[in-house]
Amino acid sequence: MKPYKFQSKNENDTKNFARKLAAKLKPKDVVVLTGELGSGKTKFTEGFLSYFGLENEISSPTYTIVNEYQKDGILIYHFDVYRLADSSEFYEIGGEEYLETGICLIEWGELIQDVLPKNYIHITFEKDKKNETIRILNVESKEDLF
Repeated sequence: MKPYKFQSKNENDTKNFARKLAAKLKPKDVVVLTGELGSGKTKFTEGFLSYFGLENEISSPTYTIVNEYQKDGILIYHFDVYRLADSSEFYEIGGEEYLETGICLIEWGELIQDVLPKNYIHITFEKDKKNETIRILNVESKEDLF
């Protein structure tokens, strides 16, 4: 994995970073978002969807497991798998089909790691201990994205 570290000074930085990443992705790409509550995963997703003009469509998939979006024939799936007992539940909701047809953003994806493709992008969000508005995004990918 090729590591990349991004320091976000505010929510707009996080959204802009997500837009830049979204511009580079295509169907079958998977992005796993890891981090404690309030660390920036939702703001990242807002920015990601805004690249496709879908920023007003976002809602949390916490209780529905997955939200589906489509723009210009591109399917985007936003998962929150925190409530899944294990990866078998991901298969039960048709997870393999999602991975094969669209761009997938998966919050808490480390919980279903055995299901993920080998070349997924993993972003870990950390809160800065000295400044509450700063977030550190640690990106791991097999490709150079930035």
